[in-house]
Amino acid sequence: MATLKDIRVRIKGVKSTQQVTKAMKMVAAAKLRRAQERAIMARPYAAKLKEMLGSLSLKVDTSNNPLLSGRSEVNKVLVILITADRGLCGAFNTNAIKLAHKLINEDYAALHSKGNVSLICAGSRGFDFFRKREYKIVKGYSSVFQNLDFNTAKEMAEIASGMYLRGEVDRVVVVYNEFKSVLAPNLKDEVLLPIAAETTSVKESGGDYIYEPSPSAIIDVLVPKHLNTQVWKIMLESNAAEQAARMSAMDSATENAKELLRGLNISYNRARQAAITTELSEIVAGAEALSN
Repeated sequence: MATLKDIRVRIKGVKSTQQVTKAMKMVAAAKLRRAQERAIMARPYAAKLKEMLGSLSLKVDTSNNPLLSGRSEVNKVLVILITADRGLCGAFNTNAIKLAHKLINEDYAALHSKGNVSLICAGSRGFDFFRKREYKIVKGYSSVFQNLDFNTAKEMAEIASGMYLRGEVDRVVVVYNEFKSVLAPNLKDEVLLPIAAETTSVKESGGDYIYEPSPSAIIDVLVPKHLNTQVWKIMLESNAAEQAARMSAMDSATENAKELLRGLNISYNRARQAAITTELSEIVAGAEALSN
C-alpha cells in the first residue's frame, strides 16, 4: 500500500504535468487561430485556380500538356505524406502514417514489391517512420512546420512534377489531414498528378470569354501555379489540423489530470485517516497497559 509520502509525491507530479498540458493547450489555441486564418484564406484562391484550369482544359487538347493527361498504365507511384514535426497531438500523425502505409502496402502492393513506390515526407514524424523502415524516400523535410514557407511547397511541387515529366512516376498521391473542425480533422488522400484526375469533373460555367494570348498558353502558365498553390494549401490545412489536434489532446490530458488528482486526494485522505486511527488505537492501548 502506498504511503502518505508516496501519494504526496505523485500528487505533486500530476499537478506539474497538469500545468504543462494546460500551458500547451493555450499555446496550441493561439497557433490554431493564426493557422486557421491562413488555411481559410488560401481556399478561395486555390479553388478558383482549379476551376479556371478545369474550364480551360475543356477548350484545348490536354494531351499537349503531359501534366494534364493521364498515363495509360500506372507503373510507378509517388506518395507525398504530410505529418507534423512533433507529437502530443493525439492520433494526428498515426492516422496519416497508417493511411500512407495502407496505400503503399495494399493499394500499390504489387508496385511496392518491385520498388516502384517512392515517398516525399514533409514533417519529421512521417519521415522518421518510413526512413527507419527503409522505404524509398526521394526527399524528406524535417522541422518544416516550425517556419512554414511557400518555397518549401513550391520545391515539393517542382520535384513531383519533374519526376512525372521525366517518366519516373505515373501518379502522384498526397496524404494529409485537412482542417475540418477543432474536434476532428478530415484525413484525405488526393491525386495531385495527373491534374486531369481532378479537373475533368469541373463543368464550364456559363458565359463567353476571349482568352489572350490563347487558352493553351494560359494553361501552360496556370499549371505550375496550380500545383504550387495546391501543395501550399495542403500544408496550411495540415498545419491548422495539427494545432487543432494538439489543443484537443492537451485539453483531454488536462481533464484526465484533474480526474487523477481527485482520486489521489481521496486516497491521500483515506490513508491519512487510517494513519490517525492507528495512532489513536496505539495511544489507547498504551494507556490501558499503563493503568493495568
